[in-house]
Amino acid sequence: MKLAEERLLSPALLAALRKRCPQLHRLCLTETDLRHVPYESMPASVTTLELSLCDIPDAWFCVSPSVPPPQVQHLAIHSIPTFSDHHLLDISSQNHLKTLSLCGTYRVTDMGIQAAAPHLEELERLTLRHCIIGDAAMVFIGRHMKQLRYLEISNAYFLTNRGLVAIVTLEHLETLCLDLYELVSLGTVIALLQVLPRLNHLKLGGTCFEDEFLDLQSLVRLVMKIPEHLLPRVRHLLCPQALLGLLLPLGFAGQPSL
Repeated sequence: MKLAEERLLSPALLAALRKRCPQLHRLCLTETDLRHVPYESMPASVTTLELSLCDIPDAWFCVSPSVPPPQVQHLAIHSIPTFSDHHLLDISSQNHLKTLSLCGTYRVTDMGIQAAAPHLEELERLTLRHCIIGDAAMVFIGRHMKQLRYLEISNAYFLTNRGLVAIVTLEHLETLCLDLYELVSLGTVIALLQVLPRLNHLKLGGTCFEDEFLDLQSLVRLVMKIPEHLLPRVRHLLCPQALLGLLLPLGFAGQPSL
């Protein structure tokens, strides 16, 4: 169920939803003022919660021990600047999250990831866009979130090769979406292919793939370093157009997906 007008939402409406829709599993709230709507008033049946452009108070995810919170397994927070490290810790420590998507949450930092990571060991999909994170966050992702199958890190301008190699422990990782800036080399990404056995979908972006920054000769040399036994996996990589033009002439069969 999707609610987009803040005047519609109230604890009374949520109570009515619990009665009329006892099997309600997905709730999407957009441009909603939640400052007077307690988190604990959300239907307990909700397992997927998506919040976009909402106003939330500092302690919104804190609930009374006597009231069971929603058993959220899939959480998406989009364009909510007030969402911060302590919100992340509160929600992760009381739920067994499987999916977490944080986009436009620039108050989420390395320290927040460090505090929440021990509570996110069952996480399977993680998206971090426009968060203020770097190498330290990647270290704790690699240390605690070993069930990850999907990882997307974008607009992380402080991420370096040192942070990227920290995810070599993610043996179940199948898809990696990553922005490459001047602190991360494509060579490090290719090295991950050699040590992550299930990684078969890769999407690369960032300034390294803008025409004025792309060194085609260097890119060819790096692609040619891929061991022969990894070539079948390379055919299924999700690559930017600039890389596609290099892979096909080099003899990679099939059309990579975009």
